[in-house]
Amino acid sequence: MSTRLADFTPVIDLTRMRNSGPVRHEHPVYVTLTPPCNAACPAGEDIRGWLSLAQAGKDRAAWEHLVTQNPMPGVHGRVCYHPCESGCNRGAVDAAVSIHAVERFLGDRANAEGWAFPPPVSRSGRRVLVVGAGPAGLSAAYHLARAGHEVEIREAGPVAGGMMHFGIPAYRLPRDELAREVARIESLGVKITLNHKVTDLLAERQAGGFDAVFLAVGAGLGKRVDIPARDAARVVDAVSLLHDTSAGRPPLLGRRVVVYGGGNTAMDAARTAHRLGAAETVIVYRRDRDHMPAHAFEADEAIEEGIRIKWLSSIRDIQGRDLVVERMVLDAQGRPRPTGEFETLTADAVVLALGQQSDTGFLANVPGLRFAPDGTLQVGPDLRTGAPGIFAGGDMVLPSQQSVTISTGHGRQAARHIDAWLHGQQPVEPEAAPAIGFDMLHLPVFSDADPCPQPRLTGADRQSGFAEIVQGLTQAEARFEAQRCYSCGQCYECDNCFAACPEQAIRKLGPGLGYQVDLTRCTGCGACFDQCPCHAIEMIAEATDHG
Repeated sequence: MSTRLADFTPVIDLTRMRNSGPVRHEHPVYVTLTPPCNAACPAGEDIRGWLSLAQAGKDRAAWEHLVTQNPMPGVHGRVCYHPCESGCNRGAVDAAVSIHAVERFLGDRANAEGWAFPPPVSRSGRRVLVVGAGPAGLSAAYHLARAGHEVEIREAGPVAGGMMHFGIPAYRLPRDELAREVARIESLGVKITLNHKVTDLLAERQAGGFDAVFLAVGAGLGKRVDIPARDAARVVDAVSLLHDTSAGRPPLLGRRVVVYGGGNTAMDAARTAHRLGAAETVIVYRRDRDHMPAHAFEADEAIEEGIRIKWLSSIRDIQGRDLVVERMVLDAQGRPRPTGEFETLTADAVVLALGQQSDTGFLANVPGLRFAPDGTLQVGPDLRTGAPGIFAGGDMVLPSQQSVTISTGHGRQAARHIDAWLHGQQPVEPEAAPAIGFDMLHLPVFSDADPCPQPRLTGADRQSGFAEIVQGLTQAEARFEAQRCYSCGQCYECDNCFAACPEQAIRKLGPGLGYQVDLTRCTGCGACFDQCPCHAIEMIAEATDHG
């Protein structure tokens, strides 16, 4: 049963009405505020906007609205950690709207039906070089192409996608879905040159006649750690493990594998090792579960598949197949401290999952670029580097916040600033409307409606290969899920204000046009404000009293 708030009958609380006779001190004004989902989205999506179209069954229009901000909804509906859902006001009633599931449905339907991006309306004659075909590079290229610029991506690897292709296992992101969304970006005229590693940026920029550059090389190098090793078991880094497995060259790890690290990459590496035939896979992490960088559901899924996690442990030495592990304790600040207590684990292979970093050596001869001690390329709020016309984003500027969605948002932001720079302009940042919390909603009826669950593979079907684990929603389920949205902060013409006004001061302007307040009738009682479920009405103080 749908729980769209328009189905609710308004209940007028006369004790809250502000009618004080002929003198009106406040009057209602229709407003549009920022919902928590929009505020939390790193890609800058207007989630409320495309959900409103999806709940009306307008899937094509919803997809077209969504891709004005994010060109890869099929990818993001699968791999984004959906921070939009963490603050969803619906979560205070039953459960957050499954925004990612509806986004995935729209992306998958677009892929299945061959929906295309609208072509650019004009061509600027400007050329932009993008280095790296990961999420930041693809996003920037897409938005620049839609702005009318000629864009070429140069990618060192054999396929586009970057760490989406080589760092995320296929059981989370099927490669054909990624390929379809990359192909749609190419259809805008974006040229992707593969197997082309940029070694001299300035020479390539000059030779290609590029007016601007966006650097998006990603973080494809695994960080190393200094662990004494004598005749060690095989030691590989997690990035190489995931890359080689995705490329069809999985390494031989043996029956017992230890993964060292506590992030999402560690979870993916352990689950991949298990699928490659390891009979026992153990994750060793130096802190406890409450302090792990991996998302909780990643650890839950690993444990469900038989992965064992050894918390508060640190590898100190590797002697052949034996690993010397020291037990740790956390101090008051949550930092791990050694205890001097040791034990020995046996492993055929050790996988190091201690973070990733970017290969920026090819930028050494570019004047004006500045690097932090950790190798991070420094940029301004507009993602400009210190070199004229060179911008950068994604993992190479935010190594501590590596995610597909953040990188995608960087690509969009960079494209906006590159476009302005090419036109000799400075983009004006629009001021965000105030955010709306749950306590600002006026829900007349609380109605529980659990989200539609996404089917999942279980048991042997899940662990015997790299088939996608989480499945998508049907069209009916996606529409139901979209209808769970409260439309926080934006009028959706539920007519509650119209029905609640005792003075008949509110006029309906027609479908999609909203309402108008007749101030000659309005007494400022506030009944419309009290009965607006999504807080799309504010009571504004009068400049002068009306006698």
